[in-house]
Amino acid sequence: MTMSDSKLIQTKAANRAVLHRVIFRLHFYAGILVAPFVLILAITGAIYLYVTEIEDIAHPDWRFIKEAGPHLPPHKIIEGALAAFPDTVATRVDLPTAPKRTAVVFLTPEIGEPFRVYVDPVSGIANGSFIYGQTLVGFADRMHGSLLMGETGDLIVELASCWTIVLILTGLYLWWPRTPNKVWGVFLPRLGKGRPFWRDLHALTGIWTSGLLLFLILSGLPWASNWGGYLQGIMTSMGVGYPASYRTHMNHDAIETDPVQTLAETTPGISWAMEPAPAPHSEHTHKMPISVKEVSAILEGVGLTTAYRLSLPKDAHDVFTAYTYPDQPEGQRTIHLDQYSGEVINNVGFADYGIGAKTVELGVAIHMGNYFGIPNQLLMLFAALGAAMLSLSGPIMWMKRRKTGLGAPKPLGSNQMIWSVAFLLLALGVIFPTLGITALILFVVERLLLSRIAPVRSWLGLAQ
Repeated sequence: MTMSDSKLIQTKAANRAVLHRVIFRLHFYAGILVAPFVLILAITGAIYLYVTEIEDIAHPDWRFIKEAGPHLPPHKIIEGALAAFPDTVATRVDLPTAPKRTAVVFLTPEIGEPFRVYVDPVSGIANGSFIYGQTLVGFADRMHGSLLMGETGDLIVELASCWTIVLILTGLYLWWPRTPNKVWGVFLPRLGKGRPFWRDLHALTGIWTSGLLLFLILSGLPWASNWGGYLQGIMTSMGVGYPASYRTHMNHDAIETDPVQTLAETTPGISWAMEPAPAPHSEHTHKMPISVKEVSAILEGVGLTTAYRLSLPKDAHDVFTAYTYPDQPEGQRTIHLDQYSGEVINNVGFADYGIGAKTVELGVAIHMGNYFGIPNQLLMLFAALGAAMLSLSGPIMWMKRRKTGLGAPKPLGSNQMIWSVAFLLLALGVIFPTLGITALILFVVERLLLSRIAPVRSWLGLAQ
């Protein structure tokens, strides 16, 4: 080996060492940012995977009927709910998804929160009522989506999700075996105690769940307000989102005089693919609105008879919207009826979605554990448990391995590797803007603020 060869090997080793420190520090910061939120999302996500099972166990008398029989039409089911709660307005009815299940009617009282009523579809008698947000599943749903903090919480969840991508990618790099053909500590845990145990528990949990976790993040981000809107905007501009017919089958006179709303605003619960579509308007006439009984007959005429959700008009311009939301998105269908004439304004299904919307809907169905039944639930539960384990084992592992007085990995020094990683982070920031913005803020805060506070500078390893 020549002197130049030896120097080249030393240079490569030094570069690898610096790169490892850069990645390690980035992994550390990402972990600080997201670990508590990953734990929350893992627990609430695991709960929501079993929404049907949990509610069935909690309220069997509400959710099931004692004896099956011919089901009443939707208008009779709504009448049953209104009879039990007369000073309310019905906004939606969900027909039973199975012969012995109850229907659900959504009611809004004059004073107080909207609530839902389980109605026996055979007798038309209300079995029970509940406020969704006050149930375990409702709590988990809101916590999972917004941490019970509205738009601010939604943004925090989005940030945590984006930074978890960084956490996973940097974790994979740190795990990558330096010695070929090594099994213990790489694919299987070493059985000793202490630091190697926690390192292996953390690293191997990440290895066995990283693919699933990346899938959960990418399939869940479309629901985030900022990134979801960003994605929907791109899909709409490319024509790969909601059905093209919504750009032509619209009441243009209404649009010119009324603010254009989306289906997300007028029809809560509609599928993600349909959310950004312009909401149709009923024609302005002096006719009386048609009844729910007439709506049912029209829907039956176009082949929609059972297990659909019917959203009722909320004002003089709104429409009747019937839609299905089965476990497999291929069965999704949405129909809008003019509330005065009963005309079918639009009748679309999964086949009418663009390729982007189809992909997201398939991802969402798998994300929620719906697409292929119990195996789907178990697979997503495995990922959720892995995420919880990672968020708990990471801090423990670091506390056991860090040097006394040091809270973060060693200082970075200066090297072109740092800028290479920064460039890659910037590239991710183009795809996930909130990630790029917060990465820039983190860099500025560390360099210009934290590095000037002596105790913090020392704890973070910034002291030179």
